[in-house]
Amino acid sequence: MVSGAYLITMRNALHRSTTSFDNEIKRLIEAARCDLVLHGILSEKANDENDPLITQAVSLYLKAEFPVDREFADDYSNSYNSLRMALSLSAEYTEVK
Repeated sequence: MVSGAYLITMRNALHRSTTSFDNEIKRLIEAARCDLVLHGILSEKANDENDPLITQAVSLYLKAEFPVDREFADDYSNSYNSLRMALSLSAEYTEVK
């Protein structure tokens, strides 16, 4: 589930003021969360809308998949992959406490 506030945060990250892309943005948020879980991030962490590193990872994923400027899509993708790797190596994001 994507909260309304989180959707607005991600819409702003994509520099979109219209709500016409909200369904696509929600789908990409869910895809980013699933990708994080597939790479070893705990589901409760991947879905934590208050975690700044998760928010940054989701934002980078969205910018890579729904880029404002296609020229930078690969840069966003590489940044996302680097952050995802760092998160997957962190006990805070991968181990149940």
